Amino acid sequence: MNTRILVIEDEREIADLLVAYLEKAGFEVARATSVADAIRTHAQLRPDLMLLDIGLPGGDGLDVLTTVRRRYETPVIMVTALDDDVTKLSSLRIGADDYVQKPFNPSEVVERVRAVLRRTQGAAGRRVIHTGPLIVDTDARVVTCRSEDGSEGARVPLTPTEFEILAHMARQPRRAFSRSELLEAVAPDSEAYDRVIDSHLSKLRNKLLAVGCDNIIEPVRGVGYRLWPGD
Repeated sequence: MNTRILVIEDEREIADLLVAYLEKAGFEVARATSVADAIRTHAQLRPDLMLLDIGLPGGDGLDVLTTVRRRYETPVIMVTALDDDVTKLSSLRIGADDYVQKPFNPSEVVERVRAVLRRTQGAAGRRVIHTGPLIVDTDARVVTCRSEDGSEGARVPLTPTEFEILAHMARQPRRAFSRSELLEAVAPDSEAYDRVIDSHLSKLRNKLLAVGCDNIIEPVRGVGYRLWPGD
């Protein structure tokens, strides 16, 4: 099946242009034109990547990005006329993989799509995150720690919750996450206290230490934790 791209854009001419170039490049393309439409269509189609405008009816693209990032690993490229650094940094902080400013060259957007897909997909289309010595296969739900010579090393035996925490942090390495953010990401309907994350993180850090990935998760005083993959 072709790689599926969801174009979320309320300006018809821009959406038509993106769709035409993406389809010419061999992608399967779906559309959405509002915040509610985008969230609903994403849940139904589970696309391989989203091109997401920030200015949308019913809210903005950051609302869509925040909702998607709570549950899914879908790569997202923001496409917007806004050029201020605050908006760009907010998008990247929430979890956008790239940022394209209007007006744009549609051929460049296609190449950005291909580049992000290469970074986020492994062989046979698996979603694989590489950060520092960690290899996080989100489809197989397997984490391995590369050895110092660069070869794939030991598999890390994780519980489902530990895997979700590590995968969530690996998508945005070096970012400091609060305990409540991590709890919301892995168990949005849970009534557990934020401090339960400390217990999960303690066990997770010990398991990483046992396979040679020591000190890759750091506590951040007054905030929570961050994954630090090294220089």
